[in-house]
Amino acid sequence: MSEYNRPISEAEFKENFKQKKQLMNPTEAYYESSRCLFCYDAPCIQACPTGIDIPLFIKQIHTDNVTGAARTIFDSNWLGNACGIVCPTGVLCEGACVYNHQDVPPIQIGRLQNYATNTTIHNKKELFVPGKSIGKKVAIIGAGPAGIACACELRILGVEVTIFEAKAKPSGLTVYGIAPYKITNEEVLLEVTYLQKQLGFDIEYNSPITSEAELQRIEEMYDAIFLGVGLGKTAELRLKGEDKTGVVGAVEFIEELRMKQHKVTVPDEVVVIGGGNTAMDAASEAARLGANKVTLAYRRDKNAMGAYGFEYDLALSAGVDGLFNANPIAILGDEQVSGVRFVRTETIDGTLKPVADSEFDVPCTMVIKATGQAKQGDFYKLIKDLEIDAKTRILINSENYQTSNPKYFAGGDAVNGGAEVVNAAFEGKIAAQGICKWLKK
Repeated sequence: MSEYNRPISEAEFKENFKQKKQLMNPTEAYYESSRCLFCYDAPCIQACPTGIDIPLFIKQIHTDNVTGAARTIFDSNWLGNACGIVCPTGVLCEGACVYNHQDVPPIQIGRLQNYATNTTIHNKKELFVPGKSIGKKVAIIGAGPAGIACACELRILGVEVTIFEAKAKPSGLTVYGIAPYKITNEEVLLEVTYLQKQLGFDIEYNSPITSEAELQRIEEMYDAIFLGVGLGKTAELRLKGEDKTGVVGAVEFIEELRMKQHKVTVPDEVVVIGGGNTAMDAASEAARLGANKVTLAYRRDKNAMGAYGFEYDLALSAGVDGLFNANPIAILGDEQVSGVRFVRTETIDGTLKPVADSEFDVPCTMVIKATGQAKQGDFYKLIKDLEIDAKTRILINSENYQTSNPKYFAGGDAVNGGAEVVNAAFEGKIAAQGICKWLKK
């Protein structure tokens, strides 16, 4: 049973969705940074996909060089502020902290990172200037984390950049697909604006690329192209009744919530289908929007879920009920959803099998499908000689992120199939370095 009242104003929405990781004040940052042991061969650095020199920036915070700390962070990760908030630090840098072996709480690396970068952004400290022009232009398709990181790195390397973004705002899933209790729209957009003002890359919004003719025009105008298109809409379940009113994809649900906030309403009974982190977000959000009963249903047992344990715990704390070993077989109702029919499952010799005569119904008037996102396969077909794998991921040279079509490079979810913001930021940066080397040849 959810403990949240339905938010009907912006203030009530912010209360229900208040930030999970609060911004530190200077005193908190000073004392927390004093705990760092500055380990030799620091395991926190090894655990960070972007390889931020974490002990260095913590030392800089402790010695009141907050701007220097932000510079250290951004030098490795162009989305250092967003990642300080949304990264699963408990399984990355903080999970690797040596204090974990001493039964002592790990250093709050993510919050320290957010403190340094947030302070620097709000004080409008200028850290970067574009590199000397090499006379080359690159088009980036997609203003998500990979595209933004690629743009920033290219500008430092002296390359002109234009990003083509299908939507009205930048930063992809960071602003459209992450739960609002993890990061606010304002914080995401401030970081992109901060970087854009210093580095001078262009973003053309509401500019989807949907035809071979558009791609050909871009190929003629630019010396190289980076694909940071991410993933598509929520994948179909192929269930009977999936087309009924009240059935929505988790990605689309979260996007509407991020854009409309308290203007989004949910009914009293909601079923969320899935076992990943997006399912946890959608379930928790439905509860925070005031649904009386939110059931999170997963076809396997709890231990087989793809979601991080802390994400499931967060959903439970919002009042979500877990339902395991339950596979959906039909969505019930006439035109409007009235429930979901499940069959019990069991795992026999490693294979998931339905239990005979075990069907049961869970009443609801809204179903949120959190069963993964479809790939951008139709878009990839527009690009000549672009090779993709059996899972519709773009194949790249892992050293420079160049695709089988040498003019195209790629990174982020389009390549890795769906990972963290920090992975996309890393791949965009490495791709930019690969693009620059290729252009100079």
